[in-house]
Amino acid sequence: MKAFTTMAYRQIKRFFRARSRVIGMFVNPLMWLIFFGLGWSKVFNFPAASALFGGVDYLSFLAPGITAMTIFNASFIAGISVIWDKQFGFLKEILVALASRKEAITGRIVGDSVMAVLQGLIILLLTFTIASSLKFSGVLPMILIGFLLAIAFSSFGVSLALRMTSMEGFQMIMSFLMLPLMFLSGAFYPVETMPTWMQYLAYINPLTYAVDAARHVLVNAPATTATASIPGIPTVSLTRFSLMTDIGVLAVLALAFLAIAMISFERATIE
Repeated sequence: MKAFTTMAYRQIKRFFRARSRVIGMFVNPLMWLIFFGLGWSKVFNFPAASALFGGVDYLSFLAPGITAMTIFNASFIAGISVIWDKQFGFLKEILVALASRKEAITGRIVGDSVMAVLQGLIILLLTFTIASSLKFSGVLPMILIGFLLAIAFSSFGVSLALRMTSMEGFQMIMSFLMLPLMFLSGAFYPVETMPTWMQYLAYINPLTYAVDAARHVLVNAPATTATASIPGIPTVSLTRFSLMTDIGVLAVLALAFLAIAMISFERATIE
């Protein structure tokens, strides 16, 4: 367990020492929340608009998605530090050490995941100041959901980074994947309102289940059943799947991606 705790502690300490990274991770979701969320909330500020978002106002619909998106971004981008460690020789020291490689990479992923959840938690607490239908009782369950999401994408990012040698290549793939995953997650608009082909893509997107679970635990939705009675407005539910389905999918993905990362690191060679 020493390799596990050492690597987890290193990732947490490393994050707080990188001030520009800390600032950047908070600025990006805040910009989405303020400029995108507040802007569109005024567009949807009419009585029938809540029917489009499962019976709640747009900011309450968006806030869980922004929280999940923050955790997703922070955990996925953690893979870039693997390439840094390759270039500066730290990864080579880990590979030749007598410690278990599986413990070391798991500690690293858990450390990155803890920091990703902390960032998401801070953004979530800020959303309580502008979204009226959120409930504080959902914060603790959201930490569990966020941790499963962070483990899945930290593991995926690490597995990807282990196969790459250049920072630019990893950033290009990251940019190529992140935007489609965010827009297909239902964070910004309901999955039901997407074209049919986009809905199929949304169903195989892991982030969709995290956003759906976040709305389950964070949003009070007393008016959900009333949306079907408004003429001309499509029937949209606040959540698409059951909470157990969402958590089950996230747990399976977290374990699968973690196993892939452990096997990839076990087979890694010194170049």
